[in-house]
Amino acid sequence: MLTLYTDGTPNGRKISIFLEEAALPYRVVHIDITKGDQFKPDFLKISPNNKIPAILDPKGPDGNEIALFESGAILIYLAEKTGKFLSSDPRTRMETVQWLMFQMGGIGPMLGQANHFRKYAPKKIPYAIERYTKEAARLYHVLDTRLGESAYLAGDYSIADMATFPWIRSHDSQGQKLENFPNVARWFMQIANRPAVGRGMDVPRSLESDWAEDKAAWNVMFGKAQYERH
Repeated sequence: MLTLYTDGTPNGRKISIFLEEAALPYRVVHIDITKGDQFKPDFLKISPNNKIPAILDPKGPDGNEIALFESGAILIYLAEKTGKFLSSDPRTRMETVQWLMFQMGGIGPMLGQANHFRKYAPKKIPYAIERYTKEAARLYHVLDTRLGESAYLAGDYSIADMATFPWIRSHDSQGQKLENFPNVARWFMQIANRPAVGRGMDVPRSLESDWAEDKAAWNVMFGKAQYERH
């Protein structure tokens, strides 16, 4: 059985959403990123960048065990393994991959920075807050334009949507209002109402607590503990 190493973050939830949608059996190993589990040697053998999610599949492409980290790579691997949510048509496939890369290179990093500087930075830096909030808005506009042309990011529901949805869930903390992006709002509700998405979003737990108030967790996530091991 496939093993998912994860915690309750947008990147982690991408993979649990896929596994629930594909009805692929899996077990969960909770990596508590607020306690430093991501720095333990056994996990670093699977994910050398000390980030979740990661997977361990005992039946890889050649029949042997394979470990993977990086959520985009995992989504492509699982889509190819199951034949689901990534078209075999070359044009549609590349359209899906391009929107997946848009999430990996834009939506995730920039919305993450907006959230960080608005909520978790120890000092409020107006330039950083304004810069990343505006960039988040720009990316939302890109999504809104695309979703005005297509029901989903790449035509049919795909791994690109699964990767993007968990990040849009935190729109308030990124300084964005969904009512300003009606096509994103419509798409968001369509995906939120999928039963498998609801199950995937509950794996392995909610991380809605305010890390800014939890000094020990903040240090592990953003402080010296994040860097002293390298």
